[in-house]
Amino acid sequence: MSNADLVATTNRIQVLEIVGNNTFPLSAGDIYAILERTSSINRVTVYRILDLLVEHGVVDRISTGGRAFYYGIAPNEHHKPHPHFYCRICGQMDCLSPESVTVDIAPLLKTYPGRIEKVEIRIDGICKNCAKVGKK
Repeated sequence: MSNADLVATTNRIQVLEIVGNNTFPLSAGDIYAILERTSSINRVTVYRILDLLVEHGVVDRISTGGRAFYYGIAPNEHHKPHPHFYCRICGQMDCLSPESVTVDIAPLLKTYPGRIEKVEIRIDGICKNCAKVGKK
């Protein structure tokens, strides 16, 4: 966390390990539930740590389209920006290959007068598991 100019507390490291060791983004509730098994961390503390890690660019906050968010490692030299697939039935969010959807923002940069800080691509639908059981 030294590159992000943050003190590496035990709770911050635990949250970051959970986010970083997963192959798909997690909700704050999921992160809390995993931590609660081995730690006496408070739910509010988890939300504050996630906010801090997002603010410092270590973790990425990914929209589900509603009021909830999922969290994954922020893009860096070892973790390319990539789109996500969100199942509208079960709520599972999966990472897609960076090459699966490409967006050229060069034309937007030429015409939009503001500063673009993040482009987020989320594809919504029904995952293969929910499709198998015939959920609509």
